[in-house]
Amino acid sequence: MIEVRAAAEADLAAVLAIYNDAVVNTTAVYDYAPRTLEAERAWFAAKREAGLPVLAAVAEGRVVGFASYGSFRPWPAYLHTVEHSIYVAPEMRGRGVGTALLGPLIERAQAAGLHTMVAGIDAANEASLKLHRKFGFVEAGRMRQVGWKFDRWLDLVFMQRML
Repeated sequence: MIEVRAAAEADLAAVLAIYNDAVVNTTAVYDYAPRTLEAERAWFAAKREAGLPVLAAVAEGRVVGFASYGSFRPWPAYLHTVEHSIYVAPEMRGRGVGTALLGPLIERAQAAGLHTMVAGIDAANEASLKLHRKFGFVEAGRMRQVGWKFDRWLDLVFMQRML
């Protein structure tokens, strides 16, 4: 069983390990360098200060995934739109962790009075595309060859859900 709760400072080492695995081994994030624990703490503090959620998925007493959202773009007219991210530990992918996280994240966005959620997903990430479709997200745009990782060009799909 997967429990979803607000992430705590004590979860950051596990959150960091999950994120850094995605950086090093996947195209789920278009970054090259793993984060430091110091950077992760600063990210978490910024989320807390802004009143933005960071959710942790816990199975058998350990964090196996996390999700959050933040500003879509920095200009005032985008105030009611957020972009979200979901990351799952490699050994738990395909086991319902993303599903467990996305529903509560959407609920928090709705409760906050937000209007739109956006996800930027690597076009080859069929599992994430399928997950988002399951929750009512639709493809809103596809940007060809905007990322370069693992010696190849990557296409980015934007999916959107009106809240």
